Amino acid sequence: MKSMVIGGIILIVALIAGTYFIAGDAFNSDDYINSLTMLGAIAIITITVFVALKYVNQIKNDTASGELKEDNWDGIGEYGNPIPTGWGLAFIGAIVWMFWYWGFGYPTNGFSQIGQWNEETIEYNKKFASKWENPSKDTLTAMGESIFLVQCAPCHGVDAEGIEGKAQNLTHRISKDSVKYVIKNGANNFTEKYPGGMPPMMLTEEADIDAVATYVSGGFKGEQPAAYGVCAGCHGADGKGIAYVAPSIIDYSDDLVQTVLSNGKKGHIGKMPSFKGRLNATQEKALATYIRSLGE
Repeated sequence: MKSMVIGGIILIVALIAGTYFIAGDAFNSDDYINSLTMLGAIAIITITVFVALKYVNQIKNDTASGELKEDNWDGIGEYGNPIPTGWGLAFIGAIVWMFWYWGFGYPTNGFSQIGQWNEETIEYNKKFASKWENPSKDTLTAMGESIFLVQCAPCHGVDAEGIEGKAQNLTHRISKDSVKYVIKNGANNFTEKYPGGMPPMMLTEEADIDAVATYVSGGFKGEQPAAYGVCAGCHGADGKGIAYVAPSIIDYSDDLVQTVLSNGKKGHIGKMPSFKGRLNATQEKALATYIRSLGE
């Protein structure tokens, strides 16, 4: 029995010490996760073999003895013997080791795959921002085209014409149907950037709605209809929008593109999902630059 107690204590100390030295900086190893896995596997195999041999030996040689408990079932009783001291100490020791390993030993406090990914992403973004700190318009356009083909073309098409109505035609700012939809239904997609939103039915006459929709979708060319005065209060007489009031409706400004990417957009075609977190600020600006170039 004494040998079991001593063996259990040695095993617990060995597990804690081994875990500490491998998980820590003692070996100066970058691959300590695999080392920990190997240590755990060896410990499990050792314990399994030790316990299996012990109980096989007991089955062969031990005889039951001790004082029977009063309760029995159909003549089958149970001895009231205490648990083996070595087993009890090993069990308690394993519990203690578990809490130590969980709270201090395992390197989750200093390492995680998500944490490593975040660190690498932050470092990459720093290098990216430093490299493209002051990109030219041509550089932004080229960068934006690459981004567009990967992120946007699946819905908007490689030519940005919307794949026959599947998505917005980005070769010009807005379609007549889109303008009519927004006038009739309002728009509250961009409350982060334009907290006031746009209420529905700012125009009530169908003729006025049609005239404004034709004028706006046509790129503000020709005579401005009188009904557009209702829109000018927020979007401006030139349609370029007012900061924190309403977006530009004459071109794809940086603010507009960044806001749509961040919040998504609901329109007469359907709903575009949010792309928040996929692109950094420089990439969003590059995408806006490229989209504007499509209408030039």
